Amino acid sequence: MSLLINVNSGILSQIKDQTDKLAGLAPVAGSATQDWQTAEADVVSVGEAGVSNKIQDLSLNVSNLVGVLIIRLYKNINGVERKLYEQSFNAAAEPPGLPIINGTWATHDVIRVSLQSDNAADNGQTVDYDCLLEAM
Repeated sequence: MSLLINVNSGILSQIKDQTDKLAGLAPVAGSATQDWQTAEADVVSVGEAGVSNKIQDLSLNVSNLVGVLIIRLYKNINGVERKLYEQSFNAAAEPPGLPIINGTWATHDVIRVSLQSDNAADNGQTVDYDCLLEAM
């Protein structure tokens, strides 16, 4: 009888470990201040080499910017960083919050988001970010 209880306890512990992951990790939030018009600059890097995560949401606050923005998303593919996504947004016409990843992206490495503006008034301005992760 005790063997059955020990086996069940082990299975229950494994189930608990997996369901605890569904609660997500602590949010990644912060800000970056760059000279956005001078050159493409990093906003945030999320993840870690060799650690599997699901990114559920990654959003930017561009309310301090006024130019036409190019947002780029990079991910390592077989050890080489590759651009996966590039889109232009008019900061004056778009809502101040931009969803960069809205849905589930799985990764076992770093995902990097960069931004570039066409307006010198955006240099030295702050861009906030917020990201929700789930461990795999």
